[in-house]
Amino acid sequence: MCQLLCMNCVTPTDITFSFTGFSAHGGKTAQHADGFGLAFFEDKACRLFIDDASSATSPIAELVKRYPIKSKNVIAHIRKATQGSIGLENTHPFMRELWGRHWIFALNGDLQEFQPRLTGLYHPVGDTDSEAAFCMLLQGLRKRFPCSQTPLPELFHTIEEITREISRYGIFNFLLSNGQALFAFCSTNLYYIVRQWPFSIARLLDTEVEIDFSQTNVENDRVSVIATMPLTSNETWTQFEAGQLLMFQDGRPVRESMIEIPEAVKKRNDEQQAPVGV
Repeated sequence: MCQLLCMNCVTPTDITFSFTGFSAHGGKTAQHADGFGLAFFEDKACRLFIDDASSATSPIAELVKRYPIKSKNVIAHIRKATQGSIGLENTHPFMRELWGRHWIFALNGDLQEFQPRLTGLYHPVGDTDSEAAFCMLLQGLRKRFPCSQTPLPELFHTIEEITREISRYGIFNFLLSNGQALFAFCSTNLYYIVRQWPFSIARLLDTEVEIDFSQTNVENDRVSVIATMPLTSNETWTQFEAGQLLMFQDGRPVRESMIEIPEAVKKRNDEQQAPVGV
């Protein structure tokens, strides 16, 4: 299945370190080689880089590693296709407009028999369950608040309701942001870490790279990094609970809700994680 990475911060922060370790999973240290993408916000608008090549070999991935990316909200994705062909139209993250802002979405999951009735402005360009879920989320938000965005606490409650409905169809780990906050939901695997003062050295698991954040960050900085699996070897990452929905602002989780994961979904995940006999 796919893998997710995102960052939420108090002040615009560089994601190059985390993306370097994360991108190695795309065909180098893991077999997630069916495309990758990274999106980062600059106020209401978002820069989006996607490629249907693997992040381990893509020239665009090399560009991203050297690009001076500093943002309060970043979402990245590496793909291992389960539904939909390999192509740009099926490469995450996906971007749409709602209430005059860009919204970004990426999924790690597998939704079975998921055919939402999309009647409004949002329709998939590709043929993945992921993009269909994103369209359903935005359609539900626009239907609930047709004219303008509601305050974030009420927005979180509506995202929770829609997530509860979609998660009945299967594995549904997702990241969602509009540049003001970052929403992360875990049905199987997701971890996060909050880095803040006093900062220390972090070492990547998949490459021989380390960084001393005390040399690059100041006392008021705070950064949350969320990923499918921990990216560093010498830090303590917090594992999401199955069914946990978190909203991150200013580099920390500020709102939480629990959604019950159906037993059929838990069983399907256990079957996918079980070792294959030889």
